[in-house]
Amino acid sequence: MVRIYREKDARQSMLKKKRIAILGYGSQGHAHANNLRDSGMDVVVGEHPRAENAAKAKKAGFDVADAAAATATADVVVMLLPDELQGDIYRNEVGPNLRKGAYLVFAHGFNIHYGQVVPRDDLNVFMVAPKAPGHLVRAQYEKGEGVPALIAVHQDPAGNSREIALAYASAIGSARAGVIETSFREETETDLFGEQAVLCGGVTALILAGYETLVEAGYAPEMAYFECLHELKLIVDLIYEGGISTMRYSVSNTAQYGDLTRGPRVVDARTKAEMKRMLAEVQDGSFAREWILENRANRPVFNALTRRGEEHPIEEVGRRLRAMMPWIAKGRLVDRTKN
Repeated sequence: MVRIYREKDARQSMLKKKRIAILGYGSQGHAHANNLRDSGMDVVVGEHPRAENAAKAKKAGFDVADAAAATATADVVVMLLPDELQGDIYRNEVGPNLRKGAYLVFAHGFNIHYGQVVPRDDLNVFMVAPKAPGHLVRAQYEKGEGVPALIAVHQDPAGNSREIALAYASAIGSARAGVIETSFREETETDLFGEQAVLCGGVTALILAGYETLVEAGYAPEMAYFECLHELKLIVDLIYEGGISTMRYSVSNTAQYGDLTRGPRVVDARTKAEMKRMLAEVQDGSFAREWILENRANRPVFNALTRRGEEHPIEEVGRRLRAMMPWIAKGRLVDRTKN
């Protein structure tokens, strides 16, 4: 059984006299910066001065400097830049400016686990990884609640990195829900696999395949959208609330029978075998190498596939149908003008 840390196990006072540099003001960065500040911490944001996110951070009232300058002033430096940028920025701007004995923090283990960031021996290196997108981390904090988080310690010359990690997790609201200790390896490999096989890759591929199957059979695109995309949220919410058994309890007997007898025909032994191959690519580093090389080549595959996805007919159908449901946009988590 893993241990779950709570608010009583964390002392935010350990961070009160430390300056915290949040490098990157994207989804996670804006959430961490705002939550930390609202918890009484001293925060500076590291962003390229001409970047759109720098303007957002300034508008939110933060001091903003480039990564090198922000790092040089801080006791705790938090790497919340995109994974593919962290290695170069660390080598060129962050590493040379880190104070002796500083705390270097990550929200995902990718760059440490795959050796893209190699910290000096005097640095304290740990991870605090909220188990939600940054927009939800911020929204839950503002409600007086929080999302669970993982912590892990990679280097600990000061001997208190776990306590600092718990203080940080508490200050962004995660200790309100619960904090679980793991390792950089476990967090990285399970996170990448989950994204690829289920949460992002698996789900979107399943949605598109279902939509295309119905449209190709002559059904209206609007009907296909409702049945294969829109209603997915209703099912996921039930699973999120009480697990798969609660969803099956809530739906009709007909739906449950179809679930139990037809689902295994879609996700069968061949699918699981492919999942195992994908996990092996994560474990042996081949996916990481592929992604690093893709970025060095200016992302030709990434850009082409992203553009193809944006041009899929399901996106236009979705825009038209969502316009009929204005409540979806009210209280939205993602506002591209702010976060």
